[in-house]
Amino acid sequence: MLSKPHRLLSDKDFQKIWKRGRSFYTKILGFKILENSRAVSRFGIVVGTKVSKLATVRNRIKRQIREVIQEKIIQIAPGYDLVISALPFASGKKYEELKNDVISGLKHFGLINPTKK
Repeated sequence: MLSKPHRLLSDKDFQKIWKRGRSFYTKILGFKILENSRAVSRFGIVVGTKVSKLATVRNRIKRQIREVIQEKIIQIAPGYDLVISALPFASGKKYEELKNDVISGLKHFGLINPTKK
C-alpha cells in the first residue's frame, strides 16, 4: 500500500490531471502526468470495468501496479501527480509485463532516477 502522501485521493485532483496532464500510452497502460508543487510525487491507479467485469481481476491489477510503484518509489522524482490507467489488454497479463510497462511509462516522463537505489 502506498503511504498517504503518495496517493491521489480527491476527484478534483484526478479531474485536473485528466484535463491538463500530458499523456503516454503503452499496449496495456495509459499514463497522465502533471507537475505539482509538493515535495513528493502522488499516484492514482484506475482500472475500469472495460478491463474486466470481475472486481477481483481489477483489484489484482491495481495491487500489481501499486507494488511496482512501491518498489521504485525511492528512484521516482518528486513533484508530479501521475494517473496510471489500465487498458482492456491489461486483463490476464503477467506481473512482469505490467512491471515493464509501468517502468517504461516512468522512464518516458523522466521520473526514474537510476542513481538512487
